[in-house]
Amino acid sequence: MSDRLSPALAKLDEVARDPDTYVLGWKRRTGGKVVGAFPMNFPAEIVHAAGALPVIIQENREPDSSGRNLLAEFYCGYTRNIADQAAKGRLDHYDGFFLADHCVQLLGATDVLRFTVPDKPMHFAQLEPSLGDEWAPAAVQRKMQDLLDELAAFAGAPVTTEALRDSITLFNENRRLLRTLYDARKSGNACFPASRMQTLVKSGMVMDKAEHNELLRQVLDDLADVPRDDRIRLHLSGHFCHAPKPEVLETIEDCGAVVVNDDLYTGARYISADVPGDADPLDALTNWYLARDAAFPCPTRVKHSADWEDRLLEEVSTSGAQGVVVLMVKFCEPHMLYYPQLRARLDEHRIPHLLIETEHEGSPMEALRTRVEALVERIRHTELVSPASPATRGM
Repeated sequence: MSDRLSPALAKLDEVARDPDTYVLGWKRRTGGKVVGAFPMNFPAEIVHAAGALPVIIQENREPDSSGRNLLAEFYCGYTRNIADQAAKGRLDHYDGFFLADHCVQLLGATDVLRFTVPDKPMHFAQLEPSLGDEWAPAAVQRKMQDLLDELAAFAGAPVTTEALRDSITLFNENRRLLRTLYDARKSGNACFPASRMQTLVKSGMVMDKAEHNELLRQVLDDLADVPRDDRIRLHLSGHFCHAPKPEVLETIEDCGAVVVNDDLYTGARYISADVPGDADPLDALTNWYLARDAAFPCPTRVKHSADWEDRLLEEVSTSGAQGVVVLMVKFCEPHMLYYPQLRARLDEHRIPHLLIETEHEGSPMEALRTRVEALVERIRHTELVSPASPATRGM
């Protein structure tokens, strides 16, 4: 990567580290409204078509303090941090809050928002989690229409079909550009560490998509082939709602490993499915929601024709990953309940794996380093004893 691209990457890093400064700057530049949205299936295209800036609210790096008495300690770190940000006034610059997914812990965090900023509009679409039933597409489409109506009222003007089509095209291009970078990493032709890949995706959850696309094009224009990395190739799995801390990712790759793929929310899961561009926009957004689970099945959704463990095995095979690191957010009940099934399939296919529990307050890095080093050594030993290809191991 040449030095001339450093300004583009520096801008993306800056936004990922400090999204609030970008949001406040955007409001000053444009005079527009900003919508705070929540993971993981929010159709942000509707917000953009309404003329507002959609921002997936990120976990910040501050220790929780003011909000600690507002949510129980058994809520996940992301939702407790949202409550803390709300209590400290860190979310006051948002003009409204919208969410589409039903998560009991996330609902607790948004209840805190209702309490701390009662003058701000908030809408909960509650998209259906059961996707395989005959009634599901029609039910999802009704909820998409509700979101469209609510955002039109929020913006003070109708959301036109033309504007929605334009937004869909813009967001699809953003996903395509990010997937191009992910494909390069899988092949070994991109020199981005895992923490940088998180930066590329996180910044896109905050920035105006046209601006983000331009910066991504600059990155791609200067993307050079690099020799295939000879470190142990790992797949990161989990973290449905927010980004793993950079120091966790850096520690993993400091142990003689390279992350070649993931199914993280701030990663491949976020960019996995496009909105069909050749259909009625409302139908297209409905199909996008249904297709996202098929692309990367999630334990918060019910679709009997798609299983997360099957998709994980496919991704491991495609990328040539030699092991899997599961990043589980502490107190994430859907992940905790599903993990035994995931672990059983990885064991069945003799794929080495490691479970790491993460928290907002952080984890002891030396203990993490020791565990990752043990995984890497185990993989090296396994490859020496039985040098089967990762693509065929256990298949």
